Amino acid sequence: MARIDELRLMTKVARMYYDQGLRQTEIMDRLNISQSTVSRLLKRAEKAGIVRITISVPSGTHPGLEEALQDTYGIKQAIVVDSADDDEPIVRDLGAAAAYYVETTVKPSDVVGISSWSAALLAMVDAMQPSPRSVGARVVQILGGVGNPGAEVHATHLTRRLANLMGGSAKLLPAPGVVGSAEARHVLLRDRFVQEAMQLIDAVTLALVGIGAVEPSRLLAESGNVFSPEELKSLSSQGAVGDICLRFFNKLGEPVITPLNERVIGMDLQELRRVNRVVGVAGGKRKTAAIRGALVGGWINVLITDCNTARRLLEQNEGRGARSRDPRSSVVKSPPERALTGL
Repeated sequence: MARIDELRLMTKVARMYYDQGLRQTEIMDRLNISQSTVSRLLKRAEKAGIVRITISVPSGTHPGLEEALQDTYGIKQAIVVDSADDDEPIVRDLGAAAAYYVETTVKPSDVVGISSWSAALLAMVDAMQPSPRSVGARVVQILGGVGNPGAEVHATHLTRRLANLMGGSAKLLPAPGVVGSAEARHVLLRDRFVQEAMQLIDAVTLALVGIGAVEPSRLLAESGNVFSPEELKSLSSQGAVGDICLRFFNKLGEPVITPLNERVIGMDLQELRRVNRVVGVAGGKRKTAAIRGALVGGWINVLITDCNTARRLLEQNEGRGARSRDPRSSVVKSPPERALTGL
């Protein structure tokens, strides 16, 4: 047990630091002791129960769920928002949380990749404020944004507004997300402006992506960048549960490889794997299986979701070992007799 003299000094240092708000260097000067001694005394004051630190969790925050998601799925960060279990408020609340995350973490040196056709990402840019700390960051569209003229405005708005808010430059990907054939894709990939965007994709350091269920969202469906009902049914029959940038994966997070991949213009999953920060912004019952697949597969390492989805993700994983974000090469390929042909 500490001597009374040491207890007295520990108490004095703790009061100066916590009650009076003095810095450790100021305490060092006033008491004529070293800074290392001040630090040691503060730590011992905690162990001795002289100092008890409590954290009052504000209403509407969910640090317990965030930590559980991080531990369970091995991701860098989880951000869980308080929201009703309904698509419209979820999109709004996720957008606001994503806006704050980007405003506070993006750096001037970042190359930010953003996916088209995500309602949550649209809500994000609409909620953002200009960020002086991100001046100069470049923004590139990582999934083709050409489609239905009405919906196409969204994809262009998404990329350009984000770049303007960051005081940086925008690089659009002037091609559809889905084209009619592999041959059409090869032709478009030879276009100089498409090539410039695709080359910048290789330099992305922060990717902002939506996570889609197999059944497309209303925004995606309106854009025209979708596969046919028969093609989507085939994907489901092969175990697909969701997609990122129209690259599908199963419940284990393994890519589902079909000829449909040869019709998508944008970042693929292996390119996504090389990005330092991949932020998935998604929530709701309809997308829970897709979000879990993205987590288990390690395709995202930051998740922004709602509290109800977070609970479902943890409940679904009880008794199962979630995979961490370790690179792996396993894929699920269409058996020859089930491969989609003539697409």
